[in-house]
Amino acid sequence: MKILYLCHRFPYPGNDGSRVRSFHLIQHFTTNGHQVTVASLVRSDQEATAGQPLKKHCKKVIMARVNETIQNIRMVAYLLTPTPSSMAYFYSKTLARRIDEEIQNNRPDLIYVHCSSVAPYVADYDIPKIMDFVDMDSAKWLIYAKFKSFPINLGYWYEGVKLRRAEKKLAQRFTISTCITQTELDTLTGYNLKIDGDWFPNGVDHQFFCPDDQQQDYDSNTISFIGRMDYYPNIEAMLRFCSDIFPLIREHNPNAKLIIIGANPVNEIKALEQHNGITVTGTVEDVRPYVRQSAVMVAPLKIARGTQNKILEAMSMGVPVVCSEIAARGVNAVDNTHILVAADNTDCAKKIINLLENPVQRQQFSEAGRDLIGNDYTWEKAMQRVDSIINRCLVNHSR
Repeated sequence: MKILYLCHRFPYPGNDGSRVRSFHLIQHFTTNGHQVTVASLVRSDQEATAGQPLKKHCKKVIMARVNETIQNIRMVAYLLTPTPSSMAYFYSKTLARRIDEEIQNNRPDLIYVHCSSVAPYVADYDIPKIMDFVDMDSAKWLIYAKFKSFPINLGYWYEGVKLRRAEKKLAQRFTISTCITQTELDTLTGYNLKIDGDWFPNGVDHQFFCPDDQQQDYDSNTISFIGRMDYYPNIEAMLRFCSDIFPLIREHNPNAKLIIIGANPVNEIKALEQHNGITVTGTVEDVRPYVRQSAVMVAPLKIARGTQNKILEAMSMGVPVVCSEIAARGVNAVDNTHILVAADNTDCAKKIINLLENPVQRQQFSEAGRDLIGNDYTWEKAMQRVDSIINRCLVNHSR
C-alpha cells in the first residue's frame, strides 16, 4: 500500500514528544511492506541534515524549507482572522505544491496526517484519510489563556476557539480521526459530530529506555526533569517547582539536587542555575544517563494534554515518578502503586522526600512502573491498534 504521511515537524530524529509517534508509525509502515512518502516542513539546514537518516525508513521524503521569522510573522498576521494562527504558521506554498504534485503523480492508497495544523494540505482529497489529532490542540490553547494576563489571554482564547472550529470541520472531512488517549477522544466526540473516532497510545522502546545493567547505583539526592525547555508548559512547571517546591525539599535535605534536562532552555530557565543544587543541562545527546542517576523524576505540570512521554520513559528506566494529577491523566497508572500523584506543592515535596530517603519504597515503585510499561506501553501493542484502524478506514471509505 502507498501511504502519504504528513506531519507538522520533521519526524527524525524521533527523540522528543513531537516526533516519537510519527517516527514509530513511519517505521512500522515500512517494516510491514508499505511504500511511505513523508511530507514535512523543515526550519533550518541543520534540521534537514539531521533528518537525512529518515530516508532509510521510507520510500521518499518531501521537504520544504521555511524561514522561522517569516512563519512567525504569518502567525501574528492571522491573529484576528478566522484561520487559526497555528495553521498559518505551518503553511508553505512550496510544500502544498509538492504534496499536490505527489498525489497527482503517485496517488496514495492512504493519507495519514499527524497534527491538525497541517491537515488543510490534504483535506479536500477523496482518498482514505486518517486525521491523528494526537492531543486536541484547541483545548491546550484555551488552558494557556488561563495562565496569561490581559490582553494576551484574549489572543490565546481566540486561537483556541478558532482551532476548535477547525477541528470540528476537519474531523468530518477525514475517514477516521484518532487521538492519543481516551480522554482526548472524549473531547473530540464531545463536539457531538457524526464521525468515526478511535485512539491509540504512544509506546516506549522498553529495551532502549531500560535500567543501566552496568551501573545500578543512583544518587539518592538527585531529582530529574525531562522536557524541551522552550515549551511553555515545561517552563511554567520548572519555574514554579524551583520557587515553591524545591525549597521545601532543600529545607529537609540540604543536599538535594535538581537536574533539568532538555533542549533550548530560555533565559528564565538558565537563570535557575544561580540557585544552589540546580543544574540546567541544555541539549544532551542522550537523556538516559541523567535520568538513571536520579532517585525520582518529577512532572509537576499544570498544563498537560495527552500522554507525557517523559513519564513513560522514566518509568521504563525504573525511575519512580512524582507528578501532578493532570500530568498523570494520560497514563494508565494507579496512584501509589505505579506512580505518585501530588495534590499540591507540600504533598509533592513530601512524596519526593520519601522516595529520596526510602530506598525500599523507591525500589517498589521502580519495579511496578517498569512492569506497567513492559505490559501496556509497547510500540508493538500500539501498532496492532493502528493496523486495525487503518483497515477500518479503507473499508469505510469504500462504502
